[in-house]
Amino acid sequence: MTQERAKRVPTGVIASVIIGVLAAGGTGAWWAFRSAQTPNSQQAITTPNSPATNPSVQPGINQTAQGYWLRNTGTSLEVVPSAFTVNSDEPNVVVQTAFEQLLAGPTDNSVSSTIPQGTKLRNVRVQNDGVHVDLSSEFTSGGGSASMSGRLAQVVYTATTIDPNAQVWIDVEGQKLEYLGGEGVMLNQPLTRQSFKENFQL
Repeated sequence: MTQERAKRVPTGVIASVIIGVLAAGGTGAWWAFRSAQTPNSQQAITTPNSPATNPSVQPGINQTAQGYWLRNTGTSLEVVPSAFTVNSDEPNVVVQTAFEQLLAGPTDNSVSSTIPQGTKLRNVRVQNDGVHVDLSSEFTSGGGSASMSGRLAQVVYTATTIDPNAQVWIDVEGQKLEYLGGEGVMLNQPLTRQSFKENFQL
């Protein structure tokens, strides 16, 4: 009997030791699991607040456009560009904004405009065959041949701010402009920057 009890005691002790080891191992594994998960949990919280991944933060869309004024050199007029930024890359918006700036008049005293005050942009469209500009009737009023050539240059150059080689079609009150001014300057449309240089003088 004594020998049997002696044998049973070590068995109980061994069982207790095994249980303790397993418990300790399970606790350690649990803490290891928590430790491994904690950084990911913090990242999941902070990442959406980062500007780089915030869907509400979008990069700006900017396009440079140019309106064209006239400068007196003493012997002639020269076409002078004035650049500004348009918050859009849509061609119709860019060209329309360029004309709005042009028709508002220059803010620099070193340049001028021969486009009559009160001229309005009725419509502008960038199409496959070129840029179509429709202006109000004020565009054709007043001024001599130099004034007519100057305002024509301003319209043609401003209309081609996106593509300098584009063709330009000019309407006044929805009708194709065939003659400009009292002297009857005839226009062969479409116009381009190159055709203006070849057929008109400033």
